[in-house]
Formats: sequence, C-alpha cells, structure tokens
Amino acid sequence: MAQKKKSADGYKNLAASVSAGRVGNFYIFHGDERYLLEHSLVLIRRRLCPDGVGGFNYKRFEGNAASVDDIEDAINTLPAFSDRTLIEVHDFDIFGHKLKPRIAEILADLPDYVCVVFVYDTVQYKPDGRLKVNTGILKFAEVIEFSIQEQDMLVKWIMRHFKDSGKKIAADDAEYLAFITGGSMTSLHGEIEKAAAYAGGETVTREDIDAVVIPVLDTVAYKLTDAIVRRDFAEASRILDELLRMREAPHKLMFSISLKMRQLLAARVCVEDALSRDELMEMCGIKYGFQASALLDTARKTTPAQCRSAVLHCADTALGLNSGLDPEEGIIELLAKLALC
Repeated sequence: MAQKKKSADGYKNLAASVSAGRVGNFYIFHGDERYLLEHSLVLIRRRLCPDGVGGFNYKRFEGNAASVDDIEDAINTLPAFSDRTLIEVHDFDIFGHKLKPRIAEILADLPDYVCVVFVYDTVQYKPDGRLKVNTGILKFAEVIEFSIQEQDMLVKWIMRHFKDSGKKIAADDAEYLAFITGGSMTSLHGEIEKAAAYAGGETVTREDIDAVVIPVLDTVAYKLTDAIVRRDFAEASRILDELLRMREAPHKLMFSISLKMRQLLAARVCVEDALSRDELMEMCGIKYGFQASALLDTARKTTPAQCRSAVLHCADTALGLNSGLDPEEGIIELLAKLALC
C-alpha cells in the first residue's frame, strides 16, 4: 500500500533519500530545470535497475497515447530477480485524462515493489486542487519541482564543473555565465564545456565566455545597457541594431535602458554616501554581484548631474513612445542623448 506523502522534498532531499536506498512508490517530477530532473531519474534507475534500462524491471511509457491498461499491467507485474520495478510515465497528464478516477484508484493502492514516476515535460503540470479526485492523487504522491537554482548554489556548481575540466573561473565570471545563459543547468552544462575547451589559459575569463557562449535574448538587452553604462556607445549602437533586427520589442528595450540608468543614479548615490556593493544590490534588487560592481565602477567616473540627466532623458523618451513617437527612432535618439550626458 502506498504511503501518504506530505509535500515535495526537493532535489537535495530526494537525492539523499535515493542514495540511502529509500526510494518511494509514487513520484511526480516537473519544473524548468531539466538537468536536475534527468539526474534524479538516473539516480533512481541506478538504485532500482542495476542491469540498466534494458532490463526486465524497467518500464517506460510515453504521452497520453499510453494505455492505462498497460500501465496497470506493468504495476501489477512482479519484479524478476530484483526487489523493485521502476515505471516511468512521461508527458502523461494524470489530471486531464478521461480515465482519471480509475488512475486515482490505481495510484492509491500501489504495491511496495513498484516505483512509479510521472514526468511532466512538454505537458504542463497544473492540477486543479479544488477537485477531490486531484487531491486524492496528490496525497499519495511525492511531488518534486525542479526549479532554476539559487545564485549561490549555481555559482558553486559552475566553479566545480570548471574544476572538473581542469580550469578555474572567478566567482563574478561564474555569475556572469549563469546570467547570460538564463541560469539553466541544462544550458550551462554544454556552455561550460565550450568555454573550458576554448580558454587558452588556466583560468576562464569573461572574454573567453563572450567568445563562445551564445546569450539568451533577454541578456542581449543587458549587453546593450552594459555598453551604455561603460559609455561604449559604438558597441551599444551595434547591439541595438542587432536587437531591432531580431524584432525585440522597443518598449522592452526602453524599460531595460531606463532601469539601468536609474540603477546607475542609485550607484552614484552609494558612491556619494560611501555605501557598499551589497547595499546597492539590496537597494535596487540586483541579483548578481558583477552587475553591481560594474555600476559602481562607472558611477565613480560620472557626476550626479550626468546620472540625473540620463534618467530624465529616459523618462522623456518613454513619454514620447507612449504618445506616438516612432519606437525605433525614439530609442536611437535616446542613445545619442545618453552619449552626450
């Protein structure tokens, strides 16, 4: 009989439990961090299926086309030469299936020798908690959400993987790599390999990262504002042209530029009042230390009047965009005005 599960343990507790040999009967895996999700499946497979996924005690079903009868038969089949059977069901929407009441009955009475894992990938995990049948399913499941990891943990993970490749990387540069890839371990794994292979020296630098890592679109906008902060307006113009050709929404770019100019003004205030980088990060809600450091470096080279003027130019342009000014022309004009601040 399946035991009632209270809530998701999270990836770390799941990994610790599986490593200790404590594998449950019924899991639901979902979330954006596919790297950790796949790694968790590998841990469970190794624990329950030492002969590999080609063995008799491993069953995998795909999509809502999978038959409920086939899944039930797999659950009721005793393991051969092993204590447990692992059954993975991928992209099968338990909560939207027409036979949901029957599925609920099956999952409420799982035998001890099975481990059933429902994996949500292309199918959205969105159970309606108002429905009794859904809550009935969830009370027996251990639901694990694999979300994008917190910054500190991600930076340590990046540095450790570079070390495994025989390279070093500074914490700020590891933060930068996490930022421009969107913070997904799935994306980072391949980009770490590329950067480590490209780097000529013992330490992977920001220049190495920029040479081979393709940033996600949102961080290309950061590169634009970063160039503006560094007062490299030739580079800013090049990036702006690239973004406009990529059909990035001008209003979104306007928001990014305005936000960065307000942060630069805040950094100038921090310089005036001898406040720390951490205080600037808290003041502006900045997540990555390298961003705050860049703002402070530029703020030390500017005056309060220049920073205030940049913020006012952004406000005027935003008003113009909302009043019918051509968006692309408005952004280009703004860039020219900021260069004169």
